Amino acid sequence: MTLVTPNDVASPHSPSTPPIPAFLREATAPDLDTVIRRALKPQVIAIDHGEYPADVLHELGAAGAYRHHVASQNPDGMDIAAAIDAMDRISAECMSTGFMTWCQDAVAWYVENSDNHYLRETVLPKLASGELLGGTALSNPMKYFAGIEDILLHAEETEDGFIVNGNLPWISNLGESHVFGSIFRVEGDNPRDVMALIHTDMPGLELKQLVEFCGMEGTGTYALFFDNAFIPKRDVIADPVGPFLNRIKAGFVLLQAGMATGVIEGCIRLCEDVEPRLGHVNCYLDDRPEELREALEDARALVRELADDVHNPDPAYFRQVLELRLAGSELALRAANSAMLHTGANGYLADAPAQRKLREAYFVAIVTPAIKHLRKEIESLID
Repeated sequence: MTLVTPNDVASPHSPSTPPIPAFLREATAPDLDTVIRRALKPQVIAIDHGEYPADVLHELGAAGAYRHHVASQNPDGMDIAAAIDAMDRISAECMSTGFMTWCQDAVAWYVENSDNHYLRETVLPKLASGELLGGTALSNPMKYFAGIEDILLHAEETEDGFIVNGNLPWISNLGESHVFGSIFRVEGDNPRDVMALIHTDMPGLELKQLVEFCGMEGTGTYALFFDNAFIPKRDVIADPVGPFLNRIKAGFVLLQAGMATGVIEGCIRLCEDVEPRLGHVNCYLDDRPEELREALEDARALVRELADDVHNPDPAYFRQVLELRLAGSELALRAANSAMLHTGANGYLADAPAQRKLREAYFVAIVTPAIKHLRKEIESLID
């Protein structure tokens, strides 16, 4: 991948205000729901079977799905709630794609909140528009900072960069000419944790698909192997990373709410679809669609409330974000279980939406931060 250097950028904007992508200044940007219906819906089964939908992801970006939370790239400024709503609508149809939307949102969130003007000028507009696709490799670092596991990437600092070694399992929304954000531990005289934007095409980095999952197969998920991979300092997002993580962590977690609410919405629709035919007997089941709908709308209202204060440094605020994320996981599991029971044997057929939603809901519950991780973090924040 070739990126222009700062000297090549001819822009009237200051470095802290990257130029708005051209399509955002035009009235011809495609409607998100139209893209979901026309481009995403016909590919859902293929995605579930392992097809990475790069074209769909580019179209979703052109429809504005990845820009709402990026103040410098959104004409209306930062709108976390709108970003979550877009992810919700995508996830209701296909949570694999909703998850990749979150990956894209997350890496753009990192760059937007970085002090690296070079990345904000050259890379951020492409991420926000969907021209450049990418992911987030913070699962291991988040567990590392929570005391759950050791950091997996280690680096030696040089005058103009870092030489990185180590392996990362299961990093998503990747492929050729993609980018992702990751954290490595710098050893030596000045030990510290550093975050950088990494290009998948860089020498010394190898992507391998080593396993087959029962779901989420079309998410461009790879194991990453770093063998003396050189990361230039111009691609550093934060050094040291501690203060930066405090700035981004609430948005990072809160954005995931769109995956949960979308899955819940999809499950409710499945329950509602069979009411004319099975309502006379489904009335004996727990977690009926109207009950789930009420809980979902309560969750969406809390999302909107929390989204207005995403840079609040108060630990009590972050605990609310974690509690919402936990509640979303738990409600998604309830909703998916209900969809299976409401649809009956038809939900158990191969490629049936209900059993796909069940697998998606379990992913919401185990993707970092998983339910057990969330409960650990919440406990640590209780006075």
